[in-house]
Amino acid sequence: MREMQAVAVIGLGSMGMGVAKSCLRAGLDVYGVDLNDAARQTLAEAGAKGTSAQCTDFADQLDAVILLVVNARQVQAVLFESGLAAALKPGTPVMVCATISAQDAKAIEQALAQFDLPMLDAPISGGAAKAASGELTVMASGAASVFERLDPVLNAVAARVYNVGPDIGKGSTVKIIHQLLAGVHIAVGAEAMAMAARAEIPLDLMYDVVTHAAGNSWMFENRMKHVVDGDYTPTSMVDIFVKDLGLVADSAKAMNFPLPLASTALTMFTEASNAGHGQEDDSAVIKIFSGIELPEKDPSKKGA
Repeated sequence: MREMQAVAVIGLGSMGMGVAKSCLRAGLDVYGVDLNDAARQTLAEAGAKGTSAQCTDFADQLDAVILLVVNARQVQAVLFESGLAAALKPGTPVMVCATISAQDAKAIEQALAQFDLPMLDAPISGGAAKAASGELTVMASGAASVFERLDPVLNAVAARVYNVGPDIGKGSTVKIIHQLLAGVHIAVGAEAMAMAARAEIPLDLMYDVVTHAAGNSWMFENRMKHVVDGDYTPTSMVDIFVKDLGLVADSAKAMNFPLPLASTALTMFTEASNAGHGQEDDSAVIKIFSGIELPEKDPSKKGA
């Protein structure tokens, strides 16, 4: 078996770029694929072996593929509609990091098996900062041999790798449950900050209190800082949580399991999206609350 060396990272957004650069630091030969010219240029300047807008370029040189796209539809398009799966060498492991349903993960695994391509169902968490530092959390399921084959990649990108077992779909289920918490935390954080605004309590003061008290959470501390700064430049968009909490709802429905808080959070994000905030940072869910005044970004910091 050839030693792991050449890796393609497909999807060079905030998470994908961090993963690609972490792989570079680990000494892997990295190929980057993205439609965005600027993203490809950034990775090329960082030392990528090659970049392209076409998924099939470099396919015959690869020892692994890492997919960091948004949803199952994009995974299917990248792997099968582009011809990538057919172009990869048999046995090349495919690490799918998108947040998708367990059913979609299983369907993708079955389609890859027709090309003799093993899959690791490997959603990630940690945000752009952890991706950039190679300290992501990976919650993965798949055959032990695939974990072993991808060990150099996992070591490069993750501080923690949770092996959820051999069954494809289990990793995705763990991520979906995690997203339930993340979405509810953002939504309730926005609700709390909106109430503070209505009470005419300075939001920077409210933020400082919460982040030094028992009500804090990682999501509150990270996302509500955007509200305090009045900066909704997206690292994760409102529409991402419309999608992810929709997956949560679908998964719960399949289990006949009630999720009252997650359902309310989904309604809040959907309302924010319908109000035109879908492409803003997910903290913009606070904008659904009327009758409050929110901080605005300092004009002197625009473009910073």
